[in-house]
Amino acid sequence: MPPAKKRARTYDPAKIRTAVLTQFGHVRAAVRTLTPEQVALPTRLEGWTVRDLAAHVAMTVDAVSRHLDRDEPARAELALLDWPFATAALAGDIDDGTRDLAAANPDLVALYARTEERLTQRLADAPGGRLLAARIGAMPLADYLVTRTVELVVHTDDLNAAVPGLDIPYDRQALAACTRLLADALAAKAPGGSTEVRIPPYAVVQCVEGPRHTRGTPPNVVETDPLTWIRLATGRVAWQASVAQAKVRASGERADLGGLLPLMG
Repeated sequence: MPPAKKRARTYDPAKIRTAVLTQFGHVRAAVRTLTPEQVALPTRLEGWTVRDLAAHVAMTVDAVSRHLDRDEPARAELALLDWPFATAALAGDIDDGTRDLAAANPDLVALYARTEERLTQRLADAPGGRLLAARIGAMPLADYLVTRTVELVVHTDDLNAAVPGLDIPYDRQALAACTRLLADALAAKAPGGSTEVRIPPYAVVQCVEGPRHTRGTPPNVVETDPLTWIRLATGRVAWQASVAQAKVRASGERADLGGLLPLMG
C-alpha cells in the first residue's frame, strides 16, 4: 500500500494578514531612518543598492493591492507549495520592475506610506478565498499573503545584512510562516521519510527517499535555526559553509541537503 499523502499545512488567515502588515510596518519604520549614504550601499543581491532593495519590498507588498484591483480569475492555477519553485521564471521582469520603481520614487518614505495605506484599505473587505491573477498563476488571497511573509522576511534579512546596525525586527508569525513554507517546499522537492529536518521552534519535516523513520531517534537529522534555514533555502548562504560554521547540525548518511538547496533564488 502506498504511503498516505501528507495533508497540506494550513495557515490562520487573520494571523497571516496581521503578520504581513506588521512586518511591512517594521521595514517602513527602518526605511524612515535610512540616510542618503545608507540607501546607496550595496546589498548581497547582485547589482542592487539598499534603495533598490527597499523599493522591491514595497513592490512585493503592493502586488497584493494591484492583484485585488484586477478582475478575479475563473479558477486557481497555482498551489501554495508550487510558488517557491515558480518565481525564478520572473527574475528578469522583477529586476527591471524594481529598478524602474526605485528610479521613479526617490522618496522611499512616501512610497512606503502609500503602499501601507493602500494595502490596509484593500485588505479590509477582501475575503481570503478571493482569487488573484498573479503573474505566475492565479491563487487565493489567503495563500498569496503567505508568500508575502517569505518576501518580507527574506528581504528584511537582506536589508539587515546590508546596513550595519539597522536591526529590523522579525514578526514572529511572519518568521514562522516563512520558515514553514520553505520547509514544506523541501519536503515536496525531496519526498520521503528518511531524514528529519528540524527548524525549532517552527517546523519539523520528513524528506529524502530511503528507510522511513518510525520511532526513536531518526538516523538522519538536520537541525538549524529559522534564519539560517531561510538563507539556505534562498541561496543566501551555502550548505557546506553553514555546516562548517556549526550553523547547521547534520548527522547521518542522508543528512547532506547540499544538492537540494537552494529551493528558490
